[in-house]
Amino acid sequence: MNKGIKTVIYPVKDTAQAKALFSKLFGVEPHVDGPYYVGYKVGDQELGLSPSPYGYKAGMTGPIAYHHVDDIKQSLKLILDAGGKELQPIKDVGGGMLIASATDADGNVIGLVQQP
Repeated sequence: MNKGIKTVIYPVKDTAQAKALFSKLFGVEPHVDGPYYVGYKVGDQELGLSPSPYGYKAGMTGPIAYHHVDDIKQSLKLILDAGGKELQPIKDVGGGMLIASATDADGNVIGLVQQP
């Protein structure tokens, strides 16, 4: 089951500059502030920054919206069966949280998240 888009990740080149902007824009400080990810809770949304080398240098060309799903393997398979292409294979990013991304047949990036 798709629970909707609840996470958006922005690739950033200058982490300090991006944190200053997004902290002011969102009106909160990040709840996660690491070298690989800076995360903000805004309402029921997770808005994150992906610093280099994890963002742009890893191939992110713009923000990615992540759909929260119950079964990431099945959801990724649905995208691939419909003509999509895998960008990032399923990966455990800590605590059992799984992420993946693919493009649809038109080249749009679709992110997937499965919570533990």
